[in-house]
Amino acid sequence: GFFQSYAVEVDVKDASNATCLYAKWMMKFLIKYETNSSDYKNTTLDLSSNVTHNGSICGSDTQAALLAVQFGEGHSWSVNFTKTNETYQGNFISFTYNTNDSAAFPDAKRKGPVTVVVKDTMHPVELNNVFVCHNTDFLEAENVTQIFWNVTVQAFVQNGTIGKKESRCSADTPTSAPTIAPTAANATTAPTTTLSPAPTTAPTPVETPQTGNYSLKSGNKTCFLATVGLQLNISQDKPVLININPKTTTADGTCGNTTATLRLNDGNSTMIDF
Repeated sequence: GFFQSYAVEVDVKDASNATCLYAKWMMKFLIKYETNSSDYKNTTLDLSSNVTHNGSICGSDTQAALLAVQFGEGHSWSVNFTKTNETYQGNFISFTYNTNDSAAFPDAKRKGPVTVVVKDTMHPVELNNVFVCHNTDFLEAENVTQIFWNVTVQAFVQNGTIGKKESRCSADTPTSAPTIAPTAANATTAPTTTLSPAPTTAPTPVETPQTGNYSLKSGNKTCFLATVGLQLNISQDKPVLININPKTTTADGTCGNTTATLRLNDGNSTMIDF
């Protein structure tokens, strides 16, 4: 259920009731916060079915467009877009979470709204093109991980009509398939007249993940130690196995009096928290 969330669809109209900014996407937030006992807890914020978009702005040649949504108990998210010559792009993303939401932030030490601003990673998109990115994107800053997927957005819509041409994110762009050496499973063999059974080739075993040594320090003392080999088995359209490579994986996190969190990041948008 990691990616279960409501889709958000926002259609901003101008003074003539024509669409000027359109977006449909899915997102969720992973937040680490401090409790009254000076420990740290992790919480997840999902979008509810009741989302408003007050404050959204169409934008113009001289004014940035703004896509803003509000949800839950005082939480909000926004991104602004600027237009330069024949392109537009997102500039900054602002996310505000409210720790007064006791259901999401039980026993939070800091009370009230907390705002995190990060630079948008969206590349310039030609005007009249729709930016589309089905793959998952992560933005990390100040103990908050923002997760986005199934994104469709067009700023500065002209004549109220959504563009038909798509500009895909690099993660959606297919790469050339790797060369696969012939095996008994995929080689094409010409038929022969022999009646002898073909020799049986054992299936190639799944590669065992390398064992990594990960640790956290609190001051000069090690407070978290893990020696582990990790393999992810992702079952969606088809099973995918991913081995976590300790040579390219970094570890960080926190140690508290009663809880500790170890986060592993392989640098390829795969993060695992213990």
